[in-house]
Amino acid sequence: MPETISLAAADGRPLDVAVVRPTGDPVGGLVVIHEIWGLSAHILDVAERFAAEGYLVVAPDILSHGGVAPALGSELFALMNDPDEAVRVAAQPRLRDALTAVRSSEYAEWAVGALQRVVDWLGDQPGVDGRLGAVGFCFGGTYTFLLAAADDRIRAAVPFYGSAPAPDRMHDIQAPVLALYGAHDPTLIDALPSVREDMAEAGVDFEAVVYPDAGHAFFNDTGSRFRPDEAADAWRRTLAFLSARLA
Repeated sequence: MPETISLAAADGRPLDVAVVRPTGDPVGGLVVIHEIWGLSAHILDVAERFAAEGYLVVAPDILSHGGVAPALGSELFALMNDPDEAVRVAAQPRLRDALTAVRSSEYAEWAVGALQRVVDWLGDQPGVDGRLGAVGFCFGGTYTFLLAAADDRIRAAVPFYGSAPAPDRMHDIQAPVLALYGAHDPTLIDALPSVREDMAEAGVDFEAVVYPDAGHAFFNDTGSRFRPDEAADAWRRTLAFLSARLA
């Protein structure tokens, strides 16, 4: 079961981090970065699944700083996944308002710094031995890219349907990247050809997998867009990728 520790972000504010420990010595350390819904039960379940594979896992709550605590994130998630379209449409202005703060450059700078403090802690834990990776989903996929660009201690990065950084930031990525997408996710898929070219020009070891019958958030088994076959394949690919890079 997860335990919660409190770290200090770069600005001194407290940062809650869920920690899930493996049985026995860790095979590496993983930062798991949540979706735009915050540190949800789904993300904690994913952290536990990685811990069952032998990883020491940390899942920081970086959205509460932007005004979206886990309870609010769960409420918004339920509204946006309601089967009634009228409920989903009515909730959109509230969702936009809730996420206003986290769309600023100031928040992004804070969040990357906070994630690096998490990496500081994780890297100091017995048995990790520099074997550090990051996995994130949606919002967390975007921050997985950004963390890899900001911190060369990250040796493997797996962003699920995240937005890649600007080309000038790609040159800072030292870790190999496995990026996972659903084809029915037009904003990211339209950008992917340029992302591939820019990653190649930057010299990043970048692999993109696109699932033709999936859309955004296909891995989230608590949401309406969950695709079990694609999620299972993505899980297998992620474990193999991490094992090869963090051995």
